[in-house]
Amino acid sequence: MNKKQIKKTVILSVLFFLPVIFLLFLYPSTHNYNTLDVVKEDVIELNAFLTNNNEAVNLDGNLTVISFIGNQPLEKMTAILNLKELIYDKFKGFKKFQMVSIIPYGAEAQVAEMKKELMKYDVLDYWKFVYGDNKAITNLHYSLLSKYDLDYNLSTEEVYIVDKTRSQRGRLDDRTDAEMEKNKPVYGLQSYNCIEVAEIKNKMSEDLRILFTEYRQKRKGNFDSSTRRADDIKANEKN
Repeated sequence: MNKKQIKKTVILSVLFFLPVIFLLFLYPSTHNYNTLDVVKEDVIELNAFLTNNNEAVNLDGNLTVISFIGNQPLEKMTAILNLKELIYDKFKGFKKFQMVSIIPYGAEAQVAEMKKELMKYDVLDYWKFVYGDNKAITNLHYSLLSKYDLDYNLSTEEVYIVDKTRSQRGRLDDRTDAEMEKNKPVYGLQSYNCIEVAEIKNKMSEDLRILFTEYRQKRKGNFDSSTRRADDIKANEKN
């Protein structure tokens, strides 16, 4: 066998075995992964909210990203475009996925203008804009675990992930590896700032991917639930 034939054989062998090796590395990760933490249970249902067509939208049975865009929604256009590009476009069409923006009555005209801008790029079949009174909005936000209050417009740049059982998901421990090595105090991640592109692109997108993996494993019947509850936050705070 000459050098040319040997080289050809080596190349063919590498091309054959490289995908196999990759799959062997990938296989354990499909069965050993950390679920996305439950940081708060019993987020209230959206019974007090309707679309501008008087349609109801439910959290139960859906995987929902909730945003509060307030009574001046056009001021949140940058945040909304970030969500559109980095979250909606990536996960639209996934089973039971929806995005829900919460708006006070009276902001319908601005929302119509916002939707017109968003629909230049895509339809919004999985993005619901719902309206409620001020009390309903504050009650919904209060039922979520958040480090931040709504502003005077009843808006926030924070967005929240709520699962099919109305449990809020996030991270009980969001420390970096370096912070863990230095034994820094534990801090969590309950919401995602949609102005911070890196946070949406890296953390939120990854967390949604993990949650979809969890539901896929449950459908296959090989999911071992070890999800931690919000009580763990209190334990961490005491330590």
